[in-house]
Amino acid sequence: MGRVMHFEIHAENPERAIGFYKTLFGWEFSSWGGPMEYWLIKTGEDGTPGINGGLLRRQGTVDGQAVIAYVCTIGVKSLDESLETALKNGGTLALPKMPIPGMGWLAYAKDTEGNIFGMMQPDPTAA
Repeated sequence: MGRVMHFEIHAENPERAIGFYKTLFGWEFSSWGGPMEYWLIKTGEDGTPGINGGLLRRQGTVDGQAVIAYVCTIGVKSLDESLETALKNGGTLALPKMPIPGMGWLAYAKDTEGNIFGMMQPDPTAA
């Protein structure tokens, strides 16, 4: 069975995107130091569930067409607080908060670069 082991965020303005995700989730970014602009993203402590990722400068422009990518969902303690933080820092709401019965609360947002991502607050009583 295949598992998600890495994700990438494509950004028109990498510095702006880095600031957005640092503020929203506390992620750590470090330059890869390779032959191209690429930042490694640490999303949590080693040995805890989850994956790390990368961020690179978008090649081309967003043309208004449907997003052709994987949407990653990030676990949060408070969906309401996380949505508020996202919106205050240049994000926009893509799909409002909804229950996933028996699992939790889910919403989709767009980051400062137009990328869609999900945020999920675990709550087994969600209905």
